[in-house]
Amino acid sequence: MQKGEVRIIGGQWRGRKLHFPTIPHLRPTPNRIRETLFNWLAPELSDAHCLDLFAGSGALGFEALSRYAQSVIFVEQSTVLVSYLKAQLKQLAAENRARVYQGQFPFVTKPSFKPKAPLFNIVFLDPPFHQNLIGPACAWLVQEALLAPESKIYIEAEARLRDLILPENWQIQQWKTAGQVQYALIKSSP
Repeated sequence: MQKGEVRIIGGQWRGRKLHFPTIPHLRPTPNRIRETLFNWLAPELSDAHCLDLFAGSGALGFEALSRYAQSVIFVEQSTVLVSYLKAQLKQLAAENRARVYQGQFPFVTKPSFKPKAPLFNIVFLDPPFHQNLIGPACAWLVQEALLAPESKIYIEAEARLRDLILPENWQIQQWKTAGQVQYALIKSSP
């Protein structure tokens, strides 16, 4: 199986390369976009509890851990990538700060990773393109009461992201386009 590579761009593992199996339609968030995102999130990251709902290569979750997020829950549908994510956590000695769950959104049953407390204050939503999963994922986060007050939600999608209908009291704080990708940081309000 071919291997892909992503480089952690900041924090305690800065410069470290993570190698992951390449799977069709897997597209890790590029370095330039991750750098912008984590500059936006810098004041929020220390002690953050994060959810990487469409983990893929884990680039966003590993970057958060490298920058001292307290915890990250990775959710990924591919068994191959779930094994890789668990192996990477072990290699980085970060198993006590992160968990990996296999599942495909939308979930058929209640997911086992729902926290009692603390709730997630940073969520990464970078689903496969052209499947219209961001709107339903945002609604699901609210419906399942997974968000701490004033959480930050990062969304990344194909260029038609402007049509996205957000839950009530959610506000776009940052918005950018890079080629065919749009990404935004959103604040949820109680």
